[in-house]
Amino acid sequence: MFDWLQHIADWLVYDLIDLDQEQHLAEALNFFIYDTVKILILLVIVIFFMGIVNSYFPIDKVKNYLSRKKLYGLEYLMASLFGVVTPFCSCSSVPLFIGFVRGGIPLGVTFAFLITSPLVNEVAIGLFIGLFGIKTTLLYIISGVLLGTISGIILQNLKLEGYLTPWVKDILANAQKEQDLFKAEKQTFTQRLPIIWTEVLNILKGIVPYVIVGIAIGGIMHGYIPEGFFEKFMSKDNLFAVPLATILSVPMYSNASGILPIVQVLVSKGIPLGTAIAFMMGVVGLSLPEAMLLKKVMTLKLIAIFFSVVTLCIIISGYLFNIIL
Repeated sequence: MFDWLQHIADWLVYDLIDLDQEQHLAEALNFFIYDTVKILILLVIVIFFMGIVNSYFPIDKVKNYLSRKKLYGLEYLMASLFGVVTPFCSCSSVPLFIGFVRGGIPLGVTFAFLITSPLVNEVAIGLFIGLFGIKTTLLYIISGVLLGTISGIILQNLKLEGYLTPWVKDILANAQKEQDLFKAEKQTFTQRLPIIWTEVLNILKGIVPYVIVGIAIGGIMHGYIPEGFFEKFMSKDNLFAVPLATILSVPMYSNASGILPIVQVLVSKGIPLGTAIAFMMGVVGLSLPEAMLLKKVMTLKLIAIFFSVVTLCIIISGYLFNIIL
């Protein structure tokens, strides 16, 4: 989807600035340019689209429908499956997370998407089949979807809406005011667009500094942390290898397709597959750059709860993989 942007980042770093591709600085800068522009584009598109949707579908009706209808967890599963077909890394999923919250989607359902989207996508599935076979791929897909679904249900039942930041609550209040204005004045689509665009710009002003800082941290990690740094902690003789692999993966930052070749190397060196997959899930599903971005929409307590629940589910998945495979 963003190959054209990668070519531009490559041209800027390797041709215009003339940095050597083997340099850590070049890799970090390339990553920063690519991911920052990509996430800003996603932010504009998603927030603008959700603004249009919200202008015609009232937030309170969406909330009432989802809270009134007994879907027996199907809404969490649907959010997780939607995450499978969106090929985003953890930071790229944040714009959609903001759009979902703004659209009145329950927090737990939104979390289900946020968890699954970076873990399982069509690119990762294709690579997984080539590297580990169909059986392991199917187990990975099922575990990724279940991870998002179960985590979403747990997080929803914890009633965490009060831990959203005042910034998000202001956005929700403004969205409701916009809807009331649209209905009261019966505005046409053309008349609504300037109001929606103004809100997009207001949201961007609030979150752009967090995007830049978060991706800068991710670029430094991507360019400077050695790939083999954590291997010594993941030996099959270590009973705590799975939780250690999960926790130690957080400083790294990559998407699923970027980390899968590293997982293959780990497995070839005798690291149990479940431990290696737990490491991969931690890298793509939990990261400091993602936490930095989420800080704009969640309080530190909510981020800590979110990361803790997902970490626990990843650790359980890792042990199950080791038992089954």
